Amino acid sequence: MVECPLVDVASASNFQSFQLNHFHLDLRLNFTLKEMTGWLVLDLVPIQPGIDTLVLDTHPSLLIHSIDCKMPGSTQLDRPVSLTYRVDPFTDYGSSLNISLPGVVVQRGKGFQITLRFTTTDGPATWWLDPPLTCGQSQPLVFTLGHSVSNRSFFPCFDTPAVKSTYSATVRVPEGVMVLMSATRSSYSKPDRVFHFSMQYPVPAYLVALVAGELKHVDVGPRSRVWAEPCLLSCALNKLGGSVERWLAVAEDLFGPYPWGRYDIVFLPPSFPIVAMENPCLTFIISSILESRDFLLIDVIHEISHGWFGNAVTNATWEDMWLSEGLATYAQRRITTLAYGEAFTCLETRFRLDALHRQLRLLGDDSPVSKLQVTFEPGVNPSTLMNLFTYEKGFCFASYLCKLCGDVSRFDAFLRAYISQFKFSSVVAEDLIELFLDFFPALKEEGAAHREGLEFDRWLGGLGAPLYEPDLSAGGVLTRPVHQLCDLWADPAPDPNALAAFDLSTWTSFQTVLFLDRMLDRCPLPHGTVMEGLSGAYSRLLASQSAEVQIRWLQMVVRSNYPPEIPAVRSFLHKHVSTHMQKAFLYVHDGRITGKKQDESFMIIYG
Repeated sequence: MVECPLVDVASASNFQSFQLNHFHLDLRLNFTLKEMTGWLVLDLVPIQPGIDTLVLDTHPSLLIHSIDCKMPGSTQLDRPVSLTYRVDPFTDYGSSLNISLPGVVVQRGKGFQITLRFTTTDGPATWWLDPPLTCGQSQPLVFTLGHSVSNRSFFPCFDTPAVKSTYSATVRVPEGVMVLMSATRSSYSKPDRVFHFSMQYPVPAYLVALVAGELKHVDVGPRSRVWAEPCLLSCALNKLGGSVERWLAVAEDLFGPYPWGRYDIVFLPPSFPIVAMENPCLTFIISSILESRDFLLIDVIHEISHGWFGNAVTNATWEDMWLSEGLATYAQRRITTLAYGEAFTCLETRFRLDALHRQLRLLGDDSPVSKLQVTFEPGVNPSTLMNLFTYEKGFCFASYLCKLCGDVSRFDAFLRAYISQFKFSSVVAEDLIELFLDFFPALKEEGAAHREGLEFDRWLGGLGAPLYEPDLSAGGVLTRPVHQLCDLWADPAPDPNALAAFDLSTWTSFQTVLFLDRMLDRCPLPHGTVMEGLSGAYSRLLASQSAEVQIRWLQMVVRSNYPPEIPAVRSFLHKHVSTHMQKAFLYVHDGRITGKKQDESFMIIYG
């Protein structure tokens, strides 16, 4: 387990000098001004001698009004002491808040409180949606998104995954607004319109999340609740049913008791900039995912997996983000194998690994972002390096470790031990590897970490493709029809009778996207028999399917510059891409819609 000092180049703070025991947020939400105003109380203990400055992460959009502290041993009647501070530039994603501390405060091992009064404006963590950008289009909504380093624009903090603490919050809102947070307990005082929250387990700053708006709920299990705008709630309930408790039970059989008590889900409008975010106790997920059963179950199961991998045990720096995403992806696939069978899991894995290799072809084998342990240069935003390697190369390394064990159940037992050993703490890759070799002493004795060509150091620091990929042949029953159909369309004049044998309406979403991805690899396609044939055979069916399917078909349209389908592209953009979106797969130039080279690295980003 990581012990200070630890360097996190993405944080301006001097988190190594203090122990953060708890913090409290008191916020008032103003939807008219699109501001949150309030204060933050930090309970701190100095752990290094001679410290006269507290440095926190902040952001230019976060306005500091005043800072004061309570001396050790002071009573409620004692007046707080006002502190001087300055804000310095740090990176384009944050600033440093330097607070001068009186000598009497900084006594090693003795706690003190800092209170900061501030206003959160339109920073990268806070998304204020006007009614037209919500699903119901009648009431505004606000949500926060802290991953990876955005919550420094929500509240001043040690914005590093190396620091965890409990927290509490009080949120004041206008009448009729529901507030949810990533917390284990909540209550509401109706006369004061005040929500109270408490997180009893330590979490890093990036996992503190809030959403407020017109939200209703339905219980879907003994410890699970689905939240959404009223117009979405019945659809969400129909799609999830009793599945959430089933998935949690399978996960607990594999990895031990669920650590967080509750597992609730809130469905957010399409303006939500990623697919899902694993906030403890409260997964945020984009509502458009409801269009596809397959993507919905995979993404929810992935976020459930984060309850153990990423939330309970967290990567101590963003350079080891694979410890969260790679292990959560492995756990997700263990769950789906038990819940839906090996063939389904192998199909989903094939689709993702294909995307990984597609991205590698685009970036090149020597791309530094293809490392598992990426070395961040100062100033680089960790969020920009969240890619398929983090998920899929991390998954492949976990699969390789499982293969070394010789039995998947033995690796399950190791993962349970990993959670038990490091629960509610932050770790680096060396912690996992050391525990693995101690757990399997025979592997340690035979030098498994140094097998030629498969060295653990090479896994972590090597460039390019995974050194090992698991056997996916069990998915052949589902992938074989996809390959056969792709082979038929390789002919400029495919046999209509042969094509008629393939009914895409009976395929799973993952079969369809695997087919479309394989066809995308061949783009641009000739307009004659191929694009005309594809359009005639599938466009109406694909238009009725999920955004994950449609976006691939429309990329084929754009890359092949096929005019008859361009109106469908415009319609898709109008529905799915708002001015709040940070990413788009299409660009408009001089009235023409054109594809960009980076489209070839398209990936589904989820938490």
